Amino acid sequence: MEHNFQTYITGLQHIGIPTNDMEATVAFYETLGFEIAYETVIEAVGDRVVFFRLGDTMVEAYENKQAALRNGAVDHLALNVTDIEAVFRLAKEKGLCILDEGIQSLPFWENGVRFFSVAGPNKEKVEFNQYL
Repeated sequence: MEHNFQTYITGLQHIGIPTNDMEATVAFYETLGFEIAYETVIEAVGDRVVFFRLGDTMVEAYENKQAALRNGAVDHLALNVTDIEAVFRLAKEKGLCILDEGIQSLPFWENGVRFFSVAGPNKEKVEFNQYL
């Protein structure tokens, strides 16, 4: 049986937005009705990361002091997947432009996540992300 991306993608996981001011970002998304679903600091680089949830919509903001501060500055959209290894193989088979050296991991959420990103035709980053 041939697999395609729809076999593994369950939907939009989150939209990633870099910020230079996390306090202003938190205040803005809370004003819109979002609640903080998860918050952490990536110790290696000191970036504060906050995930906001409103219904089924999740926004990830990360304070990396590199936000472009212009329209079109969303960094990535992340698709939730059920098998990151299979999706990585499929991305290679389909000749997608993979932006990472391999599957990455972060200690987010309860058990961590594994992910990698590809470039779209408009230079947008699409991240495939699996909760562990």
